[in-house]
Amino acid sequence: MTAAAPTGPASADSGAGTETRLIADRALACDGVVRLSGGPFGTVATYLPGERLTGVHADDRAVEIAIVATLHRPLPQTADEVRGAVADLAGDRPVHVRIDDIIVEGS
Repeated sequence: MTAAAPTGPASADSGAGTETRLIADRALACDGVVRLSGGPFGTVATYLPGERLTGVHADDRAVEIAIVATLHRPLPQTADEVRGAVADLAGDRPVHVRIDDIIVEGS
């Protein structure tokens, strides 16, 4: 007997899985983003078949992206760039960018 795949807002089918991977890739490509974060309790994630994509949660209401950023530019600019990078994928949903940690370069 095999376990059932997770269901509900934290899970994704292959179409939504492709979307969340694209969101993750675009966020990671933004200036000032070091990596994605699951948050303090690992709750920012999308469950895909055989994997857990940490740092992006998208459902029909909103897109949430949690990042670790650098300080080489103002944090609001980094968050705005991430929002802009995924805007076309989000459609009418708001994009919430959360900065969970900061990496100080050179320390």
